[in-house]
Amino acid sequence: MDKPLLITLPKIVDPRGNLSFFEHPNQLPFEIERTYWIYDVPGGEVRGSHAFKEQQEFIIALSGSFDIVLNDGIKEERFSLNRSYYGLYIPKMYWRRLENFSTNSLALIVSDKSYNSEDYIRDFEEFKTLVNEK
Repeated sequence: MDKPLLITLPKIVDPRGNLSFFEHPNQLPFEIERTYWIYDVPGGEVRGSHAFKEQQEFIIALSGSFDIVLNDGIKEERFSLNRSYYGLYIPKMYWRRLENFSTNSLALIVSDKSYNSEDYIRDFEEFKTLVNEK
């Protein structure tokens, strides 16, 4: 997959509480190498604002809501995440910004790579240059 995609996850409904999950290769197009989460984001703060040369991610709003703004170097697209039974797949080479966090929101991120600072593109102009070279 080379385009962002909202992926609906299985939802097992139970009066005691619902359950959802994701696995590779059934829901995710990559094997998970790293998992992290973002929480306690102060009002008005923005997270992300970078791209990855190689890393792919899948992001879920486990609690609360937030927006993910993606840019492919030409156009911008906004995805609102507010349910724990779907998430956004983000391929490599998409500029991402997370914003509009609700109170007590919890963003779960899984990726196919371990942390590597060399994989980050933190300058938007550099990102656009790299995208246009392809």
